[in-house]
Amino acid sequence: MLFRSAGLNTVLELEVGSDKYPAIIKEVQRDPVKRNVRHVDFRQISLTETITVHVPLHLKGTAKAVLAEGGLVDPVVNSIDVRATAANIPNEIVVDVTNMTMDSVVRLGDLPMPTGVTVVGDPEFVVVTVVTTKIEEVAPAAAPAEGRSEEHTSELQSRVDISYAVFCLKKK
Repeated sequence: MLFRSAGLNTVLELEVGSDKYPAIIKEVQRDPVKRNVRHVDFRQISLTETITVHVPLHLKGTAKAVLAEGGLVDPVVNSIDVRATAANIPNEIVVDVTNMTMDSVVRLGDLPMPTGVTVVGDPEFVVVTVVTTKIEEVAPAAAPAEGRSEEHTSELQSRVDISYAVFCLKKK
């Protein structure tokens, strides 16, 4: 419950004997079947130093232009690394995809960062893209192959190509 309400990067105060230490969650191990928490690793931090943490990406909005053309918005990554002091660590980075079109991408450098937070990585790295689907009809065969039904043959004649509309070389 703590992970959902407060986020994985919430600063906790761990008590060991009479001493108290600021810490964040480093790793959570879960039971593979029941999914309940089996073990938690903590990372002691300094409240004044900058640290690097993983922050989840959350897509917000509906890209109506993409849906109208049969595309899908596809997050390339689920989280990114950021640098911040403990007081400035965000629980998530929200990416608004409302204005995305079929030929648009969201790069690491495009992400809005809260005050005091710096993104770690190549600013040109693509974090959200658009997946397009297109159906090609193959020329019909003269007759179904022996032992195959017409239904099976027509099924083989249609092919779905999924291509990513990532234009990494194309600059905005």
